[in-house]
Amino acid sequence: MKTIYLYDGSFEGLLTAIYQSYYLKDKPDKIITEKIFQPNLLDQTYTIETDLEKSEKVYESIYRKISHKALRNVYHVYLSEEEEAATIIYQYLRLGWKIGASIESNLLDDRVMAVDKICLKVKKEKHWMLGLVRFQQLVGDFYYAVIEPKYNITGLISPHFLDRMGELNWMIHDKKRELASVCLDRQWVITDLDSNFSPQLDQSEKIYQSLWKEYFANLSIKERHNPKLQRKNMPAYYWNNLIEKQKDER
Repeated sequence: MKTIYLYDGSFEGLLTAIYQSYYLKDKPDKIITEKIFQPNLLDQTYTIETDLEKSEKVYESIYRKISHKALRNVYHVYLSEEEEAATIIYQYLRLGWKIGASIESNLLDDRVMAVDKICLKVKKEKHWMLGLVRFQQLVGDFYYAVIEPKYNITGLISPHFLDRMGELNWMIHDKKRELASVCLDRQWVITDLDSNFSPQLDQSEKIYQSLWKEYFANLSIKERHNPKLQRKNMPAYYWNNLIEKQKDER
């Protein structure tokens, strides 16, 4: 019989579950979100209620007793939303609390390798997304971009655009997760947003988009067309939200 901790899917909920395990000297076989858990008669499950005070203690403990990098790694793995992410984080932290900051150099340990592998994928998508976000001007001088990343990276890329577009009001809409990063008066927050949200483009934006699509199409040299290389540098998974890949509706 396996012992499974269920939590609400929030980062604070995950840290609360880890608190429950570590401070009560319990060792669950798996930690998983309630949303994706598949009931099994052979499993013994415990639902962990999110406790902000307990989650804060774990957060501070990771920072002070392991390292700031370990805390960042844990958060990146959490943002991957992979089914095993919470369990991988739990196992990684148990090791970290034993050996401290030296966990960063313990690269051959399976727990460290699992974290590093997921972190690399999340960071790679973050890097791609910085060059793939396409803002569109809406009515009212507001700028809007829609993305559908594999991982929950909207919060990771928002500081980049705050730094470069802080004087403007903008929104990055993660349509896959129905959330958005909204920047107003040089402050940004993550908020829920219905995937059916329908932005109204400014008339000048429509003209600029048509010109950009025409330029993009005419810029291509047919003799040097290399779809394989293009997909390597700009994966087809993200093309749906690239203005230059959309058909002109004029």
